[in-house]
Amino acid sequence: MENFTYFNPTQIDFGIGKEQLIGQHLAEHGIKKVLLCYGSERIKRDGLFNTVHQSLSDQGIDLVECGGIVSNPVISKVRDAVALALDSAKAIAAGVRYEGDVWDLFIGKAPIPSALPVFAILTLAATGSEMNAYAVVTNEDTKEKLFIGSPDTFPKVSILNPALMQGVSRDYLAYSAADVIAHVIEVYFTASTQPKLLSRLAESLLHTVIETTETLQDDPTDHAARGEFAWAATLAQNGLTFSGACGFSYPNHAIEHALSALFKVPHGAGLSVVIPAWMKWYHSRNSAQFERFAQNMFGLSTAEQGIAALEAWFNKIGTPTRLAQLQIKESDLPAIV
Repeated sequence: MENFTYFNPTQIDFGIGKEQLIGQHLAEHGIKKVLLCYGSERIKRDGLFNTVHQSLSDQGIDLVECGGIVSNPVISKVRDAVALALDSAKAIAAGVRYEGDVWDLFIGKAPIPSALPVFAILTLAATGSEMNAYAVVTNEDTKEKLFIGSPDTFPKVSILNPALMQGVSRDYLAYSAADVIAHVIEVYFTASTQPKLLSRLAESLLHTVIETTETLQDDPTDHAARGEFAWAATLAQNGLTFSGACGFSYPNHAIEHALSALFKVPHGAGLSVVIPAWMKWYHSRNSAQFERFAQNMFGLSTAEQGIAALEAWFNKIGTPTRLAQLQIKESDLPAIV
């Protein structure tokens, strides 16, 4: 194990009906007015908006709506305070006290100022943003997809109610699974120092994601599976999987950020294309870990077999594994690189 300091100040409130406590959480932090960032009108159809509105009203907290947020948040929407709900909320919270263009914070032109407090109610599990500091945003003009993060941009409280995620489509469940898997395997395969504890933790998360994804595609109402999937997604990117590791990187995310900066590609769909190709290219650099992956995940003996098994699983759940499935042509490759 390498020396490390683990820091995560986010409080998680997990369970059915927990969204009813959002007003109480805000009041405990002295909040008097909130900007409610959300994506589709689904939260109004499903009743979540009314639940939140009532919870805030009970605490005397004013509400300003900020709807219509897109799945790959763009800087123009952040500037207008209309951009992916949680990542956009973090960027807005960081930028509101900065007098210049908020994109300056992403390109390192200015330090991130003290941010407004962020609270989250999860309706889609994938990014782990509910328990980390990061916000990823695309600049439509420069075609860059970059991230920011500081201790101030950790959510104060994140509420995870599996029932609120039941409306996620089959496709987006598959894309979410690919995103969670990417968060886990990038550290698992690239770390120069990878303690056995972290490898076992990674494999447990991967098994959970694979099993619960298959369960939920068969029965979207299975709250137990939905809850395990959601918590696995949180644990995959809250710092635990790399605390004690050294020298790791996120190459699949770096490549996918180029894809979704240039093309209208769901993040997880881009990752499921990149991951198998990257694994085929990279596995000889860490052959023992790739063989371990094949054995412990799929009961196979060689790295190549393990890679093929993961690619086959992506195909099974309906997330793409070829650029052509994303309508990206060979002539587009120079722009991506």
